[in-house]
Amino acid sequence: MAVELRVPSAGESITEVQIGAWLKKEGDYVERDEVVAEIETDKASMELSAPASGILGRLAAKEGEIVKVGAVIALIEPAERPAAAAATPATAQAATVAKAPPASRQTGGQPIVMPAAARALHEAGLAPSEVTPTGPGGRLLKEDVQRHVEQRPPDRGAATGSRPAPAASPPAAAVAAGGTNGERREEVVPMTMIRRRIAARLVEAKQTAALLTTFNEIDMSAVLKLRQDRGEAFQKQYGTKLGLMSFFVKAAIDALKRFPAVNAEIRGDNIVYKNYYDLGVAVSTDQGLIVPVVRDADRLSFAEVEQRIADLAARARDRKIAVEELQGGTFTITNGGVFGSLLATPIINYPQVAILGLHAINERPVARDGQVVIRPMMYVALTYDHRIIDGRASVSFLKRVKDCIEDPARMLIEV
Repeated sequence: MAVELRVPSAGESITEVQIGAWLKKEGDYVERDEVVAEIETDKASMELSAPASGILGRLAAKEGEIVKVGAVIALIEPAERPAAAAATPATAQAATVAKAPPASRQTGGQPIVMPAAARALHEAGLAPSEVTPTGPGGRLLKEDVQRHVEQRPPDRGAATGSRPAPAASPPAAAVAAGGTNGERREEVVPMTMIRRRIAARLVEAKQTAALLTTFNEIDMSAVLKLRQDRGEAFQKQYGTKLGLMSFFVKAAIDALKRFPAVNAEIRGDNIVYKNYYDLGVAVSTDQGLIVPVVRDADRLSFAEVEQRIADLAARARDRKIAVEELQGGTFTITNGGVFGSLLATPIINYPQVAILGLHAINERPVARDGQVVIRPMMYVALTYDHRIIDGRASVSFLKRVKDCIEDPARMLIEV
């Protein structure tokens, strides 16, 4: 009797999910507890395992399709593992290249090929194993393929005789004249539920809160010297690097205690002041910006903060983070500086009322004691809900963060 493959419950209030990718196709043999699909909710991704061994029957939902929790999306016919050997890796690679347009998800040590990368591989006549993946979780990105094509010798395809050389680019004049040369295309990809949720929350924040942003700049000399002097010993003792984020987490908590409105929330006509500090730390993934929450961050040491952030970030990028770990933060820190951002105005993670934005550290001339000196400086931004946080509190909050980072000892003696 066929065994039903149903969409499992993905947490409270979640009634539907999106089929992210099928890792097995119709007719494949699957083992019990083998991952056959990835499903996405509006908060996180999760793997769907086979409830029994057998042959995977007709798939009732396509990639990108929205389905209800509890819906039957496939049937598994009980069967013994076929005696015939599975396709060789070379055969699987050839099939992947020929298929091209749909996302190519591979297992057994092969990279996970993103949809745009699959097309680029097909056009360049490459196999996934020839290109080094740099995406989160070992994913092969379009940029990886483009980089590989740019770096290989121009006559590589002709010399090997194994693959057709990529088509030459049309002359600039032809493009300017309006010639398309058959290269003008559009790719329609379903928006993931996480991306939909991000979009909805950002719009909700803009439409609901009275957002305003205040800026300051921080001399990072003290923290950078402390990391240089103590970083090696710190890593040996705790097994993790002494990063910048732990300093800003600690500085933010110090400031939040002094300005409780920044750690509050509006519920109807009430202001809810929170005496706990669950700090969200924004993490960039291939699905978008995800904000795991460091619970009770005020009770953690520097090492524990670093370890917790590293663990949450890794699991978020690998799509193994629990929904509960993305909910209930009281304040958020986002670091656009890792991508080179010099200055930006972050949007609050509603219903929170404030977010701290960090930016790139650049050496700049500044005045110190009547002299112009070069210092590593960072611009910081605090976006806040002006309905409950006034200008004085917001500016003072950011000034306190600045003081703590420029003189870390303040956080120890609380002055």
